Amino acid sequence: MLKALNAVKISGKEVLPLVEGGKGISVTQGVSSGAWAAAGGVGTVSLVNPDYYDESGDVVPQVYHGKTRVERHEELVAYAIKGSITQIREAYERASGEGRIHVNALWEMGAAQRILNEVLDKTRGLVNGVTCGAGMPYKLGELTAKYGVHYYPIVSSSRAFSALWKRAYKKVSEWLGGVVYEDPWKAGGHNGLSNSEDPLVPEDPYPRVVALRQTMNAVGLQEVPIIMAGGVWYIRDFEHWLDNEEIGPICFQFGTRPLLTVESPISESWKKRLMTLKEGDVRLHNHSPTGFYSSAIDTRFLRELDERVERQVVFSNEADELRSVPHSLGPRKKDVYLTAEDKKSVEGWIAQGFTENMKTPDDSLIFVTKDKQAQIRADQTGCMGCLSACKFSNWSDREGNSTGRKADPRSFCIEKTLMDISHNGELEDNLVFAGHGAYNFGLDPFYSNGFVPTVKELVDRIMAGD
Repeated sequence: MLKALNAVKISGKEVLPLVEGGKGISVTQGVSSGAWAAAGGVGTVSLVNPDYYDESGDVVPQVYHGKTRVERHEELVAYAIKGSITQIREAYERASGEGRIHVNALWEMGAAQRILNEVLDKTRGLVNGVTCGAGMPYKLGELTAKYGVHYYPIVSSSRAFSALWKRAYKKVSEWLGGVVYEDPWKAGGHNGLSNSEDPLVPEDPYPRVVALRQTMNAVGLQEVPIIMAGGVWYIRDFEHWLDNEEIGPICFQFGTRPLLTVESPISESWKKRLMTLKEGDVRLHNHSPTGFYSSAIDTRFLRELDERVERQVVFSNEADELRSVPHSLGPRKKDVYLTAEDKKSVEGWIAQGFTENMKTPDDSLIFVTKDKQAQIRADQTGCMGCLSACKFSNWSDREGNSTGRKADPRSFCIEKTLMDISHNGELEDNLVFAGHGAYNFGLDPFYSNGFVPTVKELVDRIMAGD
């Protein structure tokens, strides 16, 4: 029999140790998050491009009218604030006083601090905690403390938490509600792999979480829970973590499993695709405009990005011993220089229809079709500043609104694809985030014959160990 899952104090209240993982662009919204809280756990509303509705209850399309990036960025911020408030109120009402309501923000999303401040100010008493990752959110504790809201940084190593603690969190330790350890190899969405870690060699999370607990205990945080995220499917697989002094108070975060519930807002085609996944169908890739690795279903969208990188050659502006074969660029036929081997590859790509070259920030060229070149340029031109810094468009929300580097055509507009996939877009033509354990949908008998549970049924199932 599974050891009992003890209630844990989260954001000032004893609740089930089950946390709904935040998923942006309208995927964790008020209906599903409110249901998770109503079941006794922690529901999480994403502040990244959430939907809001018209008087008829229909989703209001987020259409951008500004002529400049800065103007469109301001529209995006306004959409985010309005949508966040809408979804938080929905979640609060559906929770009926049970569980806790948290919000999730990406520290590297455009205007993250502005959006958080505005949303927390206008939802006082409704939000109990803020989970935040995708970067090093040094100012998170200071920001949430102003509103009497607990904060939950997402880290992938004890070293990252130590840096956050020493620089900032020790000053507002009373509002540190917990620390989310996100497995950088197994979690869905963006992952916190460091430069010293091999994306192809996963590490056991147990010693990494023990190291995090030791770091926390050393500064007096013995009672602050760790929330294990990424790669969690069956609680029975983590039974040795329960009532374990090396681990301490522990909760578990589920990001992928709540996708397949009655309350989940994703499309029916997306839900059906989840049930057909096989092990290995979710993979890490490094195409994201954030610069982070991320995990997503292997779709035509990702494969096309792989191919862009494969059709790439390094060039020199002047002939040298290594690169002496000329290749003409653009209408002015300006020569750059390639190796003889690369020149042969380029001629082959052009013969296949990849006739257009595009420069990257790394003095290389990629080769694409005319249609793909037009799409890339249109997406870069239409940038609305959804990230604090975007390598695809070179947008930055800092002074000058530029990263100072050339736009990178090897990446993509993440706001465009995630907005499309969350509003019934074609799966194969979009980025579809998922955790690496998603293949369990096809193996777990709970989902036999296409069964889709309610959130309450899922929470009861998890609490039983399954």
